Amino acid sequence: MKVEISKTYNPQEVESRWYGWWESNGYFRADAASTKPAFAIVMPPPNVTGSLHIGHMLNNTVQDVIVRRKRMQGFNTLWLPGMDHAGIATQWVVERELRTEGLSRHDLGREKFVERVWKWKEEYGGTILRQIRRIGSSCDWSRERFTLDEGLSRAVREVFVRLHEEGLIYRGTRLINWCPRCMSALSDLEVKPKTSESKLYHIKYPLKGKPGEFVEVATTRPETMLGDTAIAVNPEDKRYKGFVGKSAVLPLVGREIPFIQDTAVDPKFGTGAVKVTPAHDLADFEMGQRHNLAQITVIGEDAKITAEGGAYQGMDRFAARKKIVEDLDAQELLVKVEALTNNIGQCERCSTVVEPLISTQWFIDIKPLAEPAIRAVEDGRMKFVPPNRSNDYFEWMNNIRDWCISRQLWWGHRIPAWYCECGEVIVARVDPEKCTKCGSSKLRQDQDVLDTWFSSGLWPFSTLGWPDQTEDLKVFYPGSLLVTGYDIIFFWVARMMMFGMKFMGDVPFRTVYITGMIRDAERQKMSKSRGNVVDPLEICDKYGTDAVRFAFARMGAPGTDLALSDKQLESYKFFATKIWNAARFMYQYVDESDHLATIEELRASNLSLVDRWILARLARTTQEVHLSMEQYHLHEAARSIYRFFWDEFCSWYLEMIKLHPERSKPMLLFVFESALRLLHPFMPFITEELWQSIPHKGESIVIAPYPELDSAPEDAAAETDTEMIQDIITKVRNIRAEYNVDSKQAVTVRVATSDERIIGLLNTAGEYIYKLAQVAEVIVADHIVGDKLSAQAVAAGCTIEVPLAGLIDLAAEMARLTKLRDKATKDRDIVQKQLANPDVVARAPAEVIDEKRRQLADLEDQIRKLTAGIDRLN
Repeated sequence: MKVEISKTYNPQEVESRWYGWWESNGYFRADAASTKPAFAIVMPPPNVTGSLHIGHMLNNTVQDVIVRRKRMQGFNTLWLPGMDHAGIATQWVVERELRTEGLSRHDLGREKFVERVWKWKEEYGGTILRQIRRIGSSCDWSRERFTLDEGLSRAVREVFVRLHEEGLIYRGTRLINWCPRCMSALSDLEVKPKTSESKLYHIKYPLKGKPGEFVEVATTRPETMLGDTAIAVNPEDKRYKGFVGKSAVLPLVGREIPFIQDTAVDPKFGTGAVKVTPAHDLADFEMGQRHNLAQITVIGEDAKITAEGGAYQGMDRFAARKKIVEDLDAQELLVKVEALTNNIGQCERCSTVVEPLISTQWFIDIKPLAEPAIRAVEDGRMKFVPPNRSNDYFEWMNNIRDWCISRQLWWGHRIPAWYCECGEVIVARVDPEKCTKCGSSKLRQDQDVLDTWFSSGLWPFSTLGWPDQTEDLKVFYPGSLLVTGYDIIFFWVARMMMFGMKFMGDVPFRTVYITGMIRDAERQKMSKSRGNVVDPLEICDKYGTDAVRFAFARMGAPGTDLALSDKQLESYKFFATKIWNAARFMYQYVDESDHLATIEELRASNLSLVDRWILARLARTTQEVHLSMEQYHLHEAARSIYRFFWDEFCSWYLEMIKLHPERSKPMLLFVFESALRLLHPFMPFITEELWQSIPHKGESIVIAPYPELDSAPEDAAAETDTEMIQDIITKVRNIRAEYNVDSKQAVTVRVATSDERIIGLLNTAGEYIYKLAQVAEVIVADHIVGDKLSAQAVAAGCTIEVPLAGLIDLAAEMARLTKLRDKATKDRDIVQKQLANPDVVARAPAEVIDEKRRQLADLEDQIRKLTAGIDRLN
């Protein structure tokens, strides 16, 4: 019975029917009791508020390609999915919802508000996980975790208590990032630097006891001068040698402030003298610690000037800036104002300018955790792909600062610390009923929650059941691989490394694969403001998920940015269609009763030259794919598969076996089925669809064995002989196309050779030349005749000649080639003129200039070829 599939490939129809079947059959589930070697990945948990963006799809494609191949190779494969509770982001979403009802979280109270967030999470959260299913990610959904679920909450509390018991978690007063709108401390990751047009204000600070003498100070934030407690200069700066031990008078305030020397001051910035405001700048805070300076908070949590700001009390910080500048100018203390471009930290969630503030928070003394994590990368227990990303890791870890872990939110892991009226602070695994010091039951739990990155830092082992010693933990920790973006090496990878080394005694994963960033076709960063953001689900609907996945894998070398264009996506949709049409061709000869031969059965049969060739090419491609995949070079593996499927299997093998299709049927089926399995991790849907429709072994291609290195023999002789035949066919086709020879007209081919191997090959396999190049006769001679009206080329190491007399209209062909050359010459002159114009080169983006240079090279090549053709006709 013949196999029937639709004439046209419809990716939406194909992709809609397989994922649910895979999941319901349990093909993605790991088994801790299995004796198979383990391969484990934890999914970077997306925010519960999130929806799939282009970066998520790239990340999940890379993970899925790797996981599917390992599963097919017989590994006990765990890809553990889940979500992050995303403290600030989620609370922000729910508070915004409340505002539409005229309410605030304070109207509800903490308990009711948290209930409301959980309700929102159950109703709307997790959209992204449904979308991740849509793109084919083969996760073990039976092990799905959430950073606020019961098990992870217990792990978080255990880690907090242990670190507190060791003195590594402490409560202290330090400078932190503060969002005046979210009203919370922020982690470094939650502060996004934004390049902005700013101003640099030069201000005179009068010298004490020196009427009419000043020191000039430059600052971008004049409002903070209200809290200045010193002026700092570099000890090597000769301009200020005489100022040591003296004082200045703070303008508008009248406070006396000393001059200090500190090597942190850059003599080249501004005037070389800088104001020091320890309560509102990190560098100033650290300088203040070194010099025992006072900390005066003049901007409050609401971003308004405090009572310490004197006459400016109650003003918004930016309004105060304007007023202070006006007052300085009025008192002739404003020297000048310069335009300046600098980075201003903004809250990731609400884009409010972040305010550095002195605040009492919970911190981790992080260096004792960082040191073992640094050594683990230095000695190779964990490696980065690409290796140069370890430099980013070391840069962060070697300069790491204590981590502020408390957040002024209600949604998250509440800090397990209780305060008694007697002053005792109790940190406990279980909620205490009374004070351990005085016995009072009047305890108050800390209002803050932990930074989201605290719980996600435990993700590789908390998701496996820690602190219990579960079977999952024994089998799947350390993980084999982590796939993530380079932007969170510092904030997530480093923290997982530190917690893993501390609480598990080993790295959380053996390899970290760093993806690049997807950019638009002009290599611009995607952003809403530019209007070039791409919705991955929309392009999956347009081109097919398999095509988009393959495009990402093919273009995305580790750590390298991808330039995504419709043209590329369209080409990989064509690739999927090519595979589909190859199957339709095969179904003309293969039916459901056919037997899928083994490699041993094929080897024992009398194989034709092209059958031996395609088997050898399959073996070589399989070898290339394995080598590339083991190095996590998915782009190279995808390139090898693409070349095999398109160039060798479809463009050559299917054409060559049309001479004797029945004879090649067993090989056709074997190679196609093997190639589907080779391709499956990259394009899971179409491969399952086609695999199920041909004779196969097993339930699903998901768990079918991946082609092994010895699954097809190498045959160098068959490769060489077949490629010689293909070379002659290609060169004859090129001549026919170059001289516009009618496709219905057969040509004569003269081959100049005395090589017995080539002569024998032309005798035994010449039929392919006759059929595929529309050749009437092949003449073998010692030398080429050299007809005046003929075209020559080199193929298979020989000179070949195609007589053109009677096949072309000489005058018309001369006119055609001349016209093409004239157009190419005109186009070249235009591009040359553009590149010769220095203004054009200076203004145009680099990628546009590169494209112009490529155009110029292509046009010059066209002109050379057309000129050679005209010369031959002359």
